[in-house]
Amino acid sequence: MNTTTKLIKLKENKIDVKIMIMGLGSVGQYLLDYLCSAGDERIEIIVAGRNKDKMQQDVNIVRVAAAIRGKLRTKIKIVENCDLDNIESIKKCLRENQPDIIVNTSRVYAGLKYGSISWKNFRAYGIWTPLAIKYIKNIMEAVEAETPSAIVINTSYSDAVIPWLKSAGKAYPDFGSGNLNHLIPRIRFAVAQKYGINDDWNIDVSLATGHFHDVVISKEGQNEGITQLISVSYKGEKIVFDQKEILSRCVIPMPVDAKRNMMNASSNYEIISAILDAVFENKKIRIHIPGFGGNIGGYPVWIDGSNGDVKAYIDEENFAYEDMVLHNQKSMYKDGIEKIENGNLIYTDELIEKVQKTFGTKLPKCVTFEQIDETAEYIIQNIIKKAGK
Repeated sequence: MNTTTKLIKLKENKIDVKIMIMGLGSVGQYLLDYLCSAGDERIEIIVAGRNKDKMQQDVNIVRVAAAIRGKLRTKIKIVENCDLDNIESIKKCLRENQPDIIVNTSRVYAGLKYGSISWKNFRAYGIWTPLAIKYIKNIMEAVEAETPSAIVINTSYSDAVIPWLKSAGKAYPDFGSGNLNHLIPRIRFAVAQKYGINDDWNIDVSLATGHFHDVVISKEGQNEGITQLISVSYKGEKIVFDQKEILSRCVIPMPVDAKRNMMNASSNYEIISAILDAVFENKKIRIHIPGFGGNIGGYPVWIDGSNGDVKAYIDEENFAYEDMVLHNQKSMYKDGIEKIENGNLIYTDELIEKVQKTFGTKLPKCVTFEQIDETAEYIIQNIIKKAGK
């Protein structure tokens, strides 16, 4: 079932909306807090995971904090024993709760920022794709069987994960959140600083790029020799700017611990808010989504409810679709992914060579869909643990 059909069904059938958060780590807890702070009585939040005691403690602190602020209008339900390694367990969770929106915030190897290993050693994040896809492939199989009209948002490396699922002929998430979303405010702040604009919220940024550039621009303020697809306007007027200068201003120091996940949770919140506003308020909202429609890399996307109907589609007002796809392929190559096709993830030779040199570990050139779990475990044992994590 395509995303637009799901949005239409949500509009036709729902007054209240059930949102399920799968995995209540730091991203999930921040998201729970933001959703509660919205004070929206239409929302019921279902928290699903394995450790009931931990989830209960995390829910309790969010509920009390929201109540202190006078914002607690949202019902919260805890569902235990939802094992993301077990498809039947996920099916049971979905069957019994029937969520309208599912947000996957889980991680196979919890408590580790993978980029802390990959950036300094490989300057490429794509190595982690088998880990990023391991749980969402199980979730999507369960969704297809039990709640096919549920809208799914994926949090982990959707630039590659969603196209991998699509290329294998599998059900795939409707939306992805990620580092692309984090770069938009940085560009907005940089333009405001350069041109002395005080109301930076009136600066509109449209961007299409892959994960590598989300990171290299944020960390280093440069584009690695690949001109970016960026359009900027202020109150409807296009701004012509020096890309090199603006990107150099995007380097903003950030913590590298769990506090950083405030941004990822905010990206999920932005998507949920856009869905609800388009469906129930007839608004047209542009957001930035990695992997949308099974396309590699990241894209500007409209969620459009302005004509009484509701649909989701890639925004081509500033860049041609073909140009966005080509640009994203270049960016994802830099991230260690040569291509994704026919259910196969193909690593670049450069990444394979760097991994061999750094860890004495031989990555396979091609990872088939059937080899995902095996390869994820291989990476944990031969790279993550060798790095002492």
